[in-house]
Amino acid sequence: MEENTKYLIVVAGPTASGKTSLSIELAQHFEAEILSCDSRQFFKETNIGTAKPNAEELASVTHHFVDCLSITEAYNIGDYEREVLSFLETYYQKNDIAIMVGGSGMYIRAVCEGLDVYPTVEETIRVQLNQLLEEEGIEALQEELKIADPIYYAKVDLSNPHRLIRALEIFRGTGEPFSSFQGKNKVQRPFKVIKLGIDWDRAELYDRINRRVDLMLEAGLLEEAEALYPQRALNALQTVGYREFFDYFEAKTSLEEAIELVKRNTRRYAKRQLTWLRKDTTLNWIKAGTNVEDVIALLKTKLNN
Repeated sequence: MEENTKYLIVVAGPTASGKTSLSIELAQHFEAEILSCDSRQFFKETNIGTAKPNAEELASVTHHFVDCLSITEAYNIGDYEREVLSFLETYYQKNDIAIMVGGSGMYIRAVCEGLDVYPTVEETIRVQLNQLLEEEGIEALQEELKIADPIYYAKVDLSNPHRLIRALEIFRGTGEPFSSFQGKNKVQRPFKVIKLGIDWDRAELYDRINRRVDLMLEAGLLEEAEALYPQRALNALQTVGYREFFDYFEAKTSLEEAIELVKRNTRRYAKRQLTWLRKDTTLNWIKAGTNVEDVIALLKTKLNN
């Protein structure tokens, strides 16, 4: 490694791609600590539905930004960027390598490149969009965004009303698509970034997703969702794996339909994650099942450049 150079190794990929196990093996080899970049895993109350590392995995390597918030706390991507950079400033005083793992592309980009800057728009626009959500449902937001900004529509989590409203308020307020403001404000960080992406055959990945949902149900996902149901309006719970069961509790769907929707929406989420990640030309893709020693060898060539 270059003398006095600090590195952030990012392990990215769609949900259910095996990021957790790979990141732990890499962290153990490089004697590094792990920073979660999965925005669903920040919250203490959401465990099964967010596929958090289990107790044994958490104990095997020091993890940060897991179980660090309550779902009742307001937290956004800007907060995450500031806290991670502050943490790394201290961390790098004694360590050369940190491992960041997760599938939240926007959060990864915020840390590695900086946040995009968006114009200020009238607060009344957000009020109007929230009213639209309440009266006509999330589908109305999805349809408007599909027409207004097909580029962002193709990669955003369509089940997240907060992100849909954020994009639409920029469009309504400026007349310009939300995506047109993205990627214009890259900043230099005091560390080098090496990004890995886990590449799966699409059919195999979807099969892994379906089987993982079944395992989550065996582990108590339905009971977890039921316990969270009274707080279902919180932004932290507007996510795949919970919303579908909230509809079931309200008798809008059957249990069988809810389970199939969780699987379908998770597959769609994975597809959007891949769409986002494949646009990143700095990502080093590794085939699923690649021997960890080969991944380490690849990283060492990057660390020595």
